[in-house]
Amino acid sequence: MRTSEKPTNRPGVNAERQSPAGALSGPASRKLPVPPRERRPALAALALLLILGGALATTLLVLRSGDRVTAIQIVQQVGTGQRIPQTAMREVQIADTGIDYVAYADRVRVSENYARVTLLPGTLLTGKMVVSSSAELGPGKAQVGLALKPGQLPSTLLQGDRVQVIHVSGRGEGTSTQSRVLAQAALVHSVGTSGRNGVSGQVTIIVDATVSPTIAAYASNGEIALAELPGAR
Repeated sequence: MRTSEKPTNRPGVNAERQSPAGALSGPASRKLPVPPRERRPALAALALLLILGGALATTLLVLRSGDRVTAIQIVQQVGTGQRIPQTAMREVQIADTGIDYVAYADRVRVSENYARVTLLPGTLLTGKMVVSSSAELGPGKAQVGLALKPGQLPSTLLQGDRVQVIHVSGRGEGTSTQSRVLAQAALVHSVGTSGRNGVSGQVTIIVDATVSPTIAAYASNGEIALAELPGAR
């Protein structure tokens, strides 16, 4: 009688036969060696230079922002063609940005010159804003002092403003009042002020010498009024 052979189920037996087709076993199942990455010293050096350059630029900006210079700031309005008084200047510390600001040490020299444009309070003075001579006070011009009453001049009038000089006639000559402009855009050279009431009525204007006698004559009779021209500087 033939005895049938039973399949052997012991672990480890016929392991190679039981492995699926195509699977690697033994040493072949290990990972293949990976070649080392290629080193690029040029790129590493470039990256290092960029980092160092950025750090240096940041340092220079920080140091540069700490550089301070003294400059002149205008604290009261100075009209075009007017001499710049020292009382209109004060010292301020600003960052050195390379702009041609006038140093506060030059304030005496600046006070001997004139404003090329109207200088408003808060302006930082530059060399291009100053001229050595004034066309407003040159030949053919005259300064006329006026003593005006309330209603004959704006209460907000300031030195450096432009005004129309108006002859107001017809007082006591009928019901209608006639007027005409004697100076279209006269420069206000100075304004007298009082502590409580603001403008006191004492105003000096610069006009053409040809009309200054007429303006002075009418002003003595109380027939002059000033109209401010805010847009004319």
